[in-house]
Amino acid sequence: MLYWLLYQKLFPYFRIFRIFRYLTFRTVCGSLTALLIGLLIGPYVIEKLREFQIGQYIREEGPQSHQKKSGTPTMGGVLILISILVPTFLWSDLSNPLVWLVMMSTLLFGAIGFADDYIKVVHRRNQGLTAWAKLGLQLLVSGGVAVVLVGLETHGNYSTRLMVPFAKRFRPDLVIDSLLHMPHLWWLAYVGFVVFVMIVIAGSSNAVNLTDGLDGLAIGCTIIAAGALTVLTYVSGHVVFADYLELQRMPLVSELTVFCGAMVGGSIGFLWYNAHPAEIFMGDVGSLALGGAIGTVAVVIKQELLLPFIGGVFILEAVSVMLQVGSYKLRNGKRIFKMAPLHHHFELMGWSESKVIARFWIMALVFALFALTTLKLR
Repeated sequence: MLYWLLYQKLFPYFRIFRIFRYLTFRTVCGSLTALLIGLLIGPYVIEKLREFQIGQYIREEGPQSHQKKSGTPTMGGVLILISILVPTFLWSDLSNPLVWLVMMSTLLFGAIGFADDYIKVVHRRNQGLTAWAKLGLQLLVSGGVAVVLVGLETHGNYSTRLMVPFAKRFRPDLVIDSLLHMPHLWWLAYVGFVVFVMIVIAGSSNAVNLTDGLDGLAIGCTIIAAGALTVLTYVSGHVVFADYLELQRMPLVSELTVFCGAMVGGSIGFLWYNAHPAEIFMGDVGSLALGGAIGTVAVVIKQELLLPFIGGVFILEAVSVMLQVGSYKLRNGKRIFKMAPLHHHFELMGWSESKVIARFWIMALVFALFALTTLKLR
């Protein structure tokens, strides 16, 4: 909105507003705005959550050291959503359809998490939404994103071609390559693309959700992943950098840099209150929204295959749960880890909560830096 007002409308009369044309300036403004929103309204949100007695329920089978956290205000993801979406609305070019797509995806995933938290906290039903209901809604939103991307692809504003890490020439097209092999089943090629996008985005959303188990763990890893996405988004939309790094340039993508910057700033603002010992938890409304946002941005900028490195800790947490459940069912109750997700395993090994958090942040940073190095190692 401010971009439209200050640059597109007032720039012809006030040349000082020329600065608002620069994406880097608007990204910094968006990030700082998100940070300030988080810091300024954080105490108000915490107070209101306490007033409405929206406190965290701690499952009995979890680590006993976590029982003291029971009653801590949760559903703080509302603060995260405000901190991300408002600056994006203010500082990005709202004529860009990809900006609206990513914002709507984030908001809808947040709505799923809000419904789950509302049932658990307000109605005192500890299970919240059933696992199948939650997954079904996530797949529905992810499928909607995929359908919109197919529509943009038909107008030349998106590509279904994959960017493969470490490979310069190998860039398979999920739709075109399939059409060449089965021209009479053209619809099946698009169905395959939609399913792929659904798996990536819904998987990302659930992975962040599983990571949200310690004070500041998920939000700290999100800051790092969002920072990496900010760089990847900027270079993917920049004509010089995209050509130098042999990336598939997509001009519309560059505007998402503002969104990613806002995600970094908003997450830092939330970490101020979520750091150990946490004054507020993000709840599913925050974790599902952040995971959905990360997955959606990765799909839009064609870095789906790089996502396991961008969010490496999230993937490790999700895989640990799958391995634990698989082992329990297939090996007659035998477990691989002391407890899943993975962060609880290290807690039960004797690591303090702060040590687990700090070391997982370090791993997240290493993964993200590795993801960025693949831009040149091609």
